[in-house]
Amino acid sequence: MLSVHRRRAFAGTATTTLALLAAGLPSVATAAEGPDLSRFYGQKIKWAACEGEEMPKDLQCGKVTVPLDYAHPGDGTLDLALARYRATGPSRGSVLLNFGGPGGAGVPQLAVGGKDFMSLTNRYDVVTFDPRGVGRSSPVSCGDGTSEASDATGDGADDDPQAALEQLRKAADECARHSGPVLPHIGTVNASRDMDVMRQSLGDKKLNYLGFSYGTRLGAVYAAQFPKKVGRMVLDGVDTLTEPLAEQGVVGAEGQQTALEDFLTWCTKDVSCPFGKDPRSAREQVVQLVDSLDQDPVPTDFGQDFTGQDVVGAISQALYSRQLWPTLEQGLSSLVQDGDTRGLMQLSGGAALPQERRDGHASPAQQGGGLVDEQDVPLDNLPAALMAINCADDPDRPTADQITRELGRLRSQYEEASEVFGRYRLTQVLMCYGRPKGTDFIRDEVRHVGTAKMVLVGTRGDPATPYRWTQETAERLGSSAVVLDNKGEGHTGYASSKCVHQKVDDFLLYGSVPDNGSSCGPEGSGG
Repeated sequence: MLSVHRRRAFAGTATTTLALLAAGLPSVATAAEGPDLSRFYGQKIKWAACEGEEMPKDLQCGKVTVPLDYAHPGDGTLDLALARYRATGPSRGSVLLNFGGPGGAGVPQLAVGGKDFMSLTNRYDVVTFDPRGVGRSSPVSCGDGTSEASDATGDGADDDPQAALEQLRKAADECARHSGPVLPHIGTVNASRDMDVMRQSLGDKKLNYLGFSYGTRLGAVYAAQFPKKVGRMVLDGVDTLTEPLAEQGVVGAEGQQTALEDFLTWCTKDVSCPFGKDPRSAREQVVQLVDSLDQDPVPTDFGQDFTGQDVVGAISQALYSRQLWPTLEQGLSSLVQDGDTRGLMQLSGGAALPQERRDGHASPAQQGGGLVDEQDVPLDNLPAALMAINCADDPDRPTADQITRELGRLRSQYEEASEVFGRYRLTQVLMCYGRPKGTDFIRDEVRHVGTAKMVLVGTRGDPATPYRWTQETAERLGSSAVVLDNKGEGHTGYASSKCVHQKVDDFLLYGSVPDNGSSCGPEGSGG
């Protein structure tokens, strides 16, 4: 799910549940148990100005080192990229942000959308991070595997499901080959443990946290693993903890279709929109653009073809933040008018180097656990990380017979949900096939957490994380969960509702807990 500033929710309805990944997930013991982790918990973060022309001058960057495998901390380490805005007033520590995904890199998000969080600097350092496998933090990739899997869900797959299964197996192998040692240790259970190392390294006794979309799943897992370390926690755009991945995928496709239509309505009011002035015609042109590039991809300067599914990935990335809509419009204009893919490639979350770099060196994730340079983040990191994390978090695995039986029905269901995003979402679900089974910890153990009060923000008109997920997750988390009912539209509430923004700030800054079931009216209603 992707976030105030991107995200991705998955949901829908498909009897076959498809998911995977998570070889050797470590135990979920807290830091006080198991192997000695003191060298990780004892580190201090060194902050410096962030490098890069687009980085705000007052944004600082740093890193924290975590074990590759918490069960065997001597087997290697990973560096995780951090960024922060310093507190402007008397500081009560840090508030950690996760913008969603899974697969969304936090550092560039905070650089682009930081103004939404400046009110929190009255008392906090506002901190975010690139989770393991994401962005500069040992980014995973699938190389040509994403194309292999996309072909498996394309036209003709129903006629030869065995060939489709073989392509999915090849895709899983490609992901493993291009992602390096981090892949078996990716997922929310490990990312949550990483956040506890960050908490200690930031000097905080308890974790103050604001998570959006997928970031709510991450926050809920942290609350289950480290209940006594939870400070002031807000979960906005609440993810499901129980629905199978295949069912989530349909909701994700439907939600992104709604967001695309909102974008095109906005775009067609601008003279620079590449699709003209009629929103309905614009929707048809987007479908035509995706189909034409799937059939005849555009070559790039970096040795990779740019396909229609790459266009869908770039659109997906930008839709969850209105701040990115002008950039999306410009990128689409450059593609439509000049065949220039660079703007959309940057939106996809990678800088555009091919996975097997021209100098013959290993892909970035295989180079030893240190931070990679921004320009070395693989083009497909966002979808590759999204698939890997969702598969790692989901214990369900379809058999070959199930996929063979259900593939045609699933394709129809996803295409009905969205002519643009259906195939993209189904590919992400099917790519769990051929990978190890995911953890059952989230589905079975994240319940009745016994923490301090947490605020869960559910938006009635959220296209990506339905309001019922807020209710269901609150019930699972137990008496600690306080629901704030946002009667507005759009994905998440903090950036779009002044009322939600104020109530969340009052809680994080001053500890003022809203009444359970209290509400915010639609923007402009006075509520």
